[in-house]
Amino acid sequence: MLDSDRYIPFTRDEWADLRASTPLTIREKDLEALRGINESINLDEVAAIYLPLTRLLNLYVSATQNLHKVSATFLGTMSPKVPYVIGVAGSVAVGKSTFARILQALLARWPEHPKVDLITTDGFLFPNDELADRGLMNRKGFPESYDTKHLLQFLRELKAGHPIVSAPVYSHVVYDIVDGEEVEVCQPDILILEGLNVLQVGNEANEFVSDYFDFSIYIDADEGDIRNWYVDRFHALRQTIFKDPNSFFKHFADLSDSEATEVAMGIWSEINGRNLRENIDPTKTRASLVMNKGSDHRITDVQLRKL
Repeated sequence: MLDSDRYIPFTRDEWADLRASTPLTIREKDLEALRGINESINLDEVAAIYLPLTRLLNLYVSATQNLHKVSATFLGTMSPKVPYVIGVAGSVAVGKSTFARILQALLARWPEHPKVDLITTDGFLFPNDELADRGLMNRKGFPESYDTKHLLQFLRELKAGHPIVSAPVYSHVVYDIVDGEEVEVCQPDILILEGLNVLQVGNEANEFVSDYFDFSIYIDADEGDIRNWYVDRFHALRQTIFKDPNSFFKHFADLSDSEATEVAMGIWSEINGRNLRENIDPTKTRASLVMNKGSDHRITDVQLRKL
């Protein structure tokens, strides 16, 4: 439990009541396209957890937009369109990518901000060749494996109101940056930035990724549950992405179930679990909102940081 002097705790039912009259604007077929591998999130979860959140965010976005207008009126200038930036953090396999996709779909259905973009920090990992040269291939996902300068430049330009800002593209099939491919972000109303270490602060840096966030969310769960989800996902990927002949992990596709479990547990122990404990989990106290999951992936309680 986080410090009650800094966070307001809500049970699942208390949080769900804050939905008020917010309508459910997606259907089961929409949700099916947004779910991640091995996640069984349903419309009840969307109604109880996501709708109160989108209501809160809609109020925050409107207030921020009004503040920009007031500032421009005072200065007698035309201010550029500046996106409201939401950071989504959490461990590998905790479900933050699915969370971010559903949040994007719901926020885009509010009439006040129809353009909502989603960028993942995977695109700002150093290419594999550079990671290999730096001896970091076994620390992929750790803070030092990211081109943080490039990510900060992206956010700086975004918040400065540049009409087009580009981000690199990452492929989970080839497990690398796609050379020469970029995604363009063109002044959205809201940008969601999802990644492992988006709340990270460095010992020597004087500028952080989170400096550019208007709101941040940390998806939390017991490490044992996250480890089990990771192993389950590894097994599922053997039947899907790992079978792709272009997959970086195609050599895992033919493992037996027991061999696959052993490999996945080893990767968790040596890489993902360590990264969670050393770098990711310590950042959750910097989040505006912490959402805690149970072993069934359902949110059990929520903690909202006091203003």
